[in-house]
Amino acid sequence: MSEGLEWLERIRGLDLPPRVRIMNVCGGHERSITMAGLRGALPEAIELIPGPGCPVCVCPEEDIHQAIQLALHEGVTLLAFGDMLRVPVNVKKGEVRSLVEAQAAGADVRPIASPTEAVAIAREHPDRPVVFFAAGFETTTAPVAAMLAEGVPDNLSVLLSGRKTWPAVAMLLESETPGFDALVAPGHVSTVMGPEEWSFVVERHRMPAAVAGFTPESLLAAIYSVLRQHLSGERFLDNCYSGVVRPGGNPTAQRQLNQVLQVTDANWRGVGVIPASGFALRPAYAAHDARLLFPSHEDASRKRAGEMPPGCDCARVVLGRIYPDQCRLYGKACTPRNPIGPCMVSDEGACRIWWAGGVRQQRPRVA
Repeated sequence: MSEGLEWLERIRGLDLPPRVRIMNVCGGHERSITMAGLRGALPEAIELIPGPGCPVCVCPEEDIHQAIQLALHEGVTLLAFGDMLRVPVNVKKGEVRSLVEAQAAGADVRPIASPTEAVAIAREHPDRPVVFFAAGFETTTAPVAAMLAEGVPDNLSVLLSGRKTWPAVAMLLESETPGFDALVAPGHVSTVMGPEEWSFVVERHRMPAAVAGFTPESLLAAIYSVLRQHLSGERFLDNCYSGVVRPGGNPTAQRQLNQVLQVTDANWRGVGVIPASGFALRPAYAAHDARLLFPSHEDASRKRAGEMPPGCDCARVVLGRIYPDQCRLYGKACTPRNPIGPCMVSDEGACRIWWAGGVRQQRPRVA
């Protein structure tokens, strides 16, 4: 019997209550769960709820709008991770609504996969300003910090939209209705920041928690752990990704994050401002801060427009309030070919993942 089947048998052997809701924070976890068919293999009592683990989905609309305007009007080469290029903003009909549309309109917009590509492009074009629109959680923000710490060409600046993962979960747990009974914490973030970042779930909220990797076996081990904790009343943070996640995380990455960036209150698209949940460049790196080097291009309407598009329920999906196929637009107005909300754009967005997993029909909405 394979390891995955062994974990499934252990889970099926538990005396479960009628309903246990487990939130998996990470978009990579959601992709593994969906593509491996774990929801269909687990007992019916177990609900696996996608959480706020998609940085593209929560990137503030005003940041995307700023990137579009820089590309269109400031004569820059605009670089961004590939998923960001198709995320739409709320603008009047006929206006450019995404970076890929800006590219089609003649702007120099290029997808990249890593900060090293940004440095290489800036060196190839020393007479042209290059702006790296860097959106992501700790896992992708740490390499951006390392890039700046090591030194970059004078013509390279960063439009940073980095976010910390745990404050969004803390916000949910501190609300009156968290919507879940246990947590599967993200493995990659824990690799950088250390599993200890998630200890507040157990210590402050008395909720079962386990760090998981991205294989079905690691995820099932974490699910079994939190179920055992839920049934026994015992509470501890279990590390089910111990081959990669070590106590204390990655000290070098953390040192570079602290050297280059400071933690700030930050806006999450459709959610609002979450205290101490974002990153900003420290004053020492002002020469490479695109927010300081270029006009803002912001206007008062952007704060209102920063909500999700009309009819889009991405914010409720991100917060685990509804499943992707309960969104009003899912599979109708909103598909990967024509995404309305950011959750249908990114490979880490729950809507896109569910669509790729074969879910094509809406289910009845819940109150």
